Amino acid sequence: MLYRKYESHLKDFLSNEPRKILLINGARQIGKSYLIRHVGTQMFRHFVEINLKEDAEGVQVFKSVRSKEDFYMQLGAIAGNQLGTYADTLVFLDEIQSYPHMLTMLKFLNEDAKYRYIASGSELGVALAQTPSVPIGSIAIEQMYPLDFEEFLLAMGCAQSTIDKVKDSFVQEKSLNDSMHKYMLQQFKIYLLVGGMPDAINKFLENRNIIQVRNIQRDIHSLYKIDASQYEADKRLVIRRIYDMIPSNMENKKKRIIVKNIENKAGHKQFDDYAEEFEYLTNSGVALEVKAISNPKFPLAESETKNLIKLYLSDVGLLTNILYGTNINAVLGDVCSINLGSVYESVVAQELHAHGFQLHYYDNKQRGEVDFVIDDYNQLKVLPIEVKSGKDYKVHSALTRFISTPDYHISRGIVLSNEQRVFQEHGITYMPIYYVMFFNNSLQSSPDCIIPEVPPLA
Repeated sequence: MLYRKYESHLKDFLSNEPRKILLINGARQIGKSYLIRHVGTQMFRHFVEINLKEDAEGVQVFKSVRSKEDFYMQLGAIAGNQLGTYADTLVFLDEIQSYPHMLTMLKFLNEDAKYRYIASGSELGVALAQTPSVPIGSIAIEQMYPLDFEEFLLAMGCAQSTIDKVKDSFVQEKSLNDSMHKYMLQQFKIYLLVGGMPDAINKFLENRNIIQVRNIQRDIHSLYKIDASQYEADKRLVIRRIYDMIPSNMENKKKRIIVKNIENKAGHKQFDDYAEEFEYLTNSGVALEVKAISNPKFPLAESETKNLIKLYLSDVGLLTNILYGTNINAVLGDVCSINLGSVYESVVAQELHAHGFQLHYYDNKQRGEVDFVIDDYNQLKVLPIEVKSGKDYKVHSALTRFISTPDYHISRGIVLSNEQRVFQEHGITYMPIYYVMFFNNSLQSSPDCIIPEVPPLA
């Protein structure tokens, strides 16, 4: 089984958070169901799995369930001999977005405490918007992603101790030696081809045959295109059109979505006219949204421009399949005519998103565009990041102007590239592209997190 960082968190939640039901959101085919099944059968004597999407497309047993009594009756009819007590039974409601009313039901099932529950879905953001009564306080919604580069390294047989040593070099802002740099960069480029989808990785580990990996990626990409089944046909076509535009937009100078290109016809449609389509693509986890910032101030959410966005595919392997097919030399061979800029940007977006960062980019008519801007909560400032795939990694006029603008109060910027050496120059830190796997926005426990007591009034 592939190692997933989320496994330990899932076990901790099921062990220590009995008052809430966990809802795991994420794109299809990223391994949600497999991981829940693996953990559930390990931790509970009785594990019951119900796929509500299959039910909705089949016998529709749970379609008319509107009370906990109705639910128990249907559950007992399906899995009565598999049910035990609250302490030893976990009921897994998979693809719960197929029945939005079941999200409301979770509150009452949780309060009744007859069994433990966990749920997952690929369009929970959309389903919650359609739910008349969201069970706030009874559920915890969390996101799961494809395997990130660190998890991929472990799948490829890299020892955790080796990754820890590489992380120490990152923390100390030191360069790796020649052999380790070459190893990490080669593995990183293989990750660009294989991506983070579990089926693709498992197939690659089985025979390292890129054709079979591409077949899996092609099927997943096709599934994502046709999976907006809850919408009318016209809206589904627009969603597919936007999704299909993502790779070609990455090759444009600005890279952002141009509204007039979506339907290629005359009219006066604005960005807001497609808000639901964009929301579906991002909430279902098949695309990553990067919002524009023209006046970067911490925190970035206060100054984002919602109608200037970039979209990236959620998995870099799907992108390289579309761009290069089975020609691995486009990525591995350093072909001079191939510009990997969009691929490098995509994988950095994927890593930052998976590690807890809200994605923004800098767009200013006078100063230019910077690939990514993230919140630095330690410094209470913003941190600009430029991604370079070629040998001109020190050419970044927009980043230079960005960090030299006094009003922005920027302490430093980062350039990620294939360059081995870690060094600082004119306020910019240069580091190898694979170090992005250690950029992490998870809240860590520290003395600074403890709010001091207020002494009583005299």
